[in-house]
Amino acid sequence: MTEKIYRDSVHNIIRLKIEDSAGDLLVRLIDTAEFQRLRRIRQLGLAHFAYQSAEHSRFTHSLGALHLATRILAKLNLNYQIAPQAKTAVQCAALLHDIGHGAFSHVLETILDFHHENFTVEAVLSEHTEVGRMLREFSPDLPENVAAIIAGTFQPRALAQLVSSQLDVDRMDYLLRDSLMTGAKYGIYDLEWIIKSLEIDEETDRIYVSARGIFAVEDYLQARYYMFRQVYFHRTLRSAENVLRSLFRRALFLVANGEKVWFAAGTPFEKILKTEKLSLAEHLELDDSDVFFHIKQWEKCADTTLSDLARRFLNRKFFKAFDLDMPELERRNFLGDAREIVQNAGFDPEYYFIEDKAGDVPYYFYTKESSDPKILIYVEDGFSRPEIREISEISAAVRGLQKEYQMHRVCFPPELKNEIARIYHGK
Repeated sequence: MTEKIYRDSVHNIIRLKIEDSAGDLLVRLIDTAEFQRLRRIRQLGLAHFAYQSAEHSRFTHSLGALHLATRILAKLNLNYQIAPQAKTAVQCAALLHDIGHGAFSHVLETILDFHHENFTVEAVLSEHTEVGRMLREFSPDLPENVAAIIAGTFQPRALAQLVSSQLDVDRMDYLLRDSLMTGAKYGIYDLEWIIKSLEIDEETDRIYVSARGIFAVEDYLQARYYMFRQVYFHRTLRSAENVLRSLFRRALFLVANGEKVWFAAGTPFEKILKTEKLSLAEHLELDDSDVFFHIKQWEKCADTTLSDLARRFLNRKFFKAFDLDMPELERRNFLGDAREIVQNAGFDPEYYFIEDKAGDVPYYFYTKESSDPKILIYVEDGFSRPEIREISEISAAVRGLQKEYQMHRVCFPPELKNEIARIYHGK
């Protein structure tokens, strides 16, 4: 057998040549415990509550990112010299970039106070993970190089940008994959033309897109914009996330005050509820199933708030959401009146009245001002005397996408919809 084949819903066939030492390494990395864990973490967190077919995992996405990195490296290698060691490091980084993710992807990071990128880098560098040992056995420098690519500090920088930038294999794959698996068509763009148009500016050490690819990149950024608006900011998805956050905040509050909350003793979940920092090994023990299991137990908790929130989460009885598209003074008055309605109905506003804003979402829309200049998208302007410029400088379409998007919603129990709607429309 000369190659390992993975069938994929987005890229059809992903091939890894196992007679090649680097290809064999990638196959063995896929079979490690740390990477196989990604099968048990949904790519889109709670999106399956809004889009029933969005059951895809971080595992499938990471394989897709590796496939795109391999294709782009092969294209670039036709015109630029790329050291074999650097090529292997980029492929490994594309494959492993998500192994530090926690349960439900991004949802719990702010509540539990961790960043998955830190756990990813630690896992790559560790001598106690299968991934770390395998990388170091292949080459003593490989773990550090992979970690540097994921962190965006690798040299040459152009290669690091393939994994960590505003136009990287992570975003290229997840837009197409999330679009396919949700059934929303907003994330479709011309991937083939982008790959065909990628070049390296060797003088400044950065990736850029040739002039013929500008429209394809505009298409890519529009796809990203509309996927945020229509999928990642979907009302039901965001409402599910808010119920889950309220659920965890209540459990943490009860434990901190000495109240009885069930947990599997001697497990990382016990440390989470006691607000103790998890080690890398403990973090990597957890996945979506651990969280679901505990929430199922909390449904029977004596604390009525915790049990009610658990029941709502498990049975998809989420909060109702209203957009606060009104003048500031009216908004403040409405929020005060609505909060009072929630409280008078016997619900603790701390957990049942949530303001939802777009600013807490990672990987937001592409904007020149809010991005690190090292990871911006550069394109070739003109054909006869081309110069390389940041894309929004020459694209009116991209500038139009950079207008600030304000998402401000309020979420509350659906039982109060009619009462709150009266004051909402009355104002």
